[in-house]
Amino acid sequence: MSHGSAAVLHGLEVPQVALDTVHLTRDRRGGGQRRKWLRVHGLPLPQEHVAAVDGVPTTALPRTVVDLACSLPLPDGVAIGDGALRLGLHPADLSAVLTGVGTRHGVGRARRALELLDGRSESYGESISRVLMLERGLPAPEPQLRVRDARGVVVARVDFAWPSLGVIGEFDGRIKYGLDLAPDQDPAQALWREKLREDRLRDLGWQVVRWVWADLENPRDWFARLERAFGRGRPVPA
Repeated sequence: MSHGSAAVLHGLEVPQVALDTVHLTRDRRGGGQRRKWLRVHGLPLPQEHVAAVDGVPTTALPRTVVDLACSLPLPDGVAIGDGALRLGLHPADLSAVLTGVGTRHGVGRARRALELLDGRSESYGESISRVLMLERGLPAPEPQLRVRDARGVVVARVDFAWPSLGVIGEFDGRIKYGLDLAPDQDPAQALWREKLREDRLRDLGWQVVRWVWADLENPRDWFARLERAFGRGRPVPA
């Protein structure tokens, strides 16, 4: 198993397009096959790139990340790599695999993805957001900043912050879909707590911009809201 099929076995989140076909890799150059529900890749597969998950032969985690970074758009390659870092993978392991795969198709994009990895991103959507902002040419944010009040008390930990511009960015994918809630938690209460949290941030002088998955799919309005906030904001002590 390889590519998206291996990623699922390793516990990585991947886009739906990577799951539409079962992917296998055979240790050979060329000779790939494509069927309706199956894709067989003919690629060199040294033993150190092979593992087993629950008894299923699969590409090792670093090789799986590199394979996907070569074959998927840059934002997805970064998001998958960030997820692997959160699982404990070391960037050096990815660099070693990337060096070993040679000049195969997509290796330049994979190299760029590895340069952009940041395990501080806590979700797939946060990683996608970070890459899209970079591609737009927006200032680089500081991920997972702890915002403090005048007494030094932590008010919130935010997804993205630009302290010199006085702007906070929050990706709402988790709360919007209830993924952070325990079984006994009320979504309405969670949203109310989030509102109070945002009010405290605004009271401290921050501009707050929120976005959801739909904004990542069509980011034009989201970019405009961020750029307006950058124009209105003032430096805020972090």
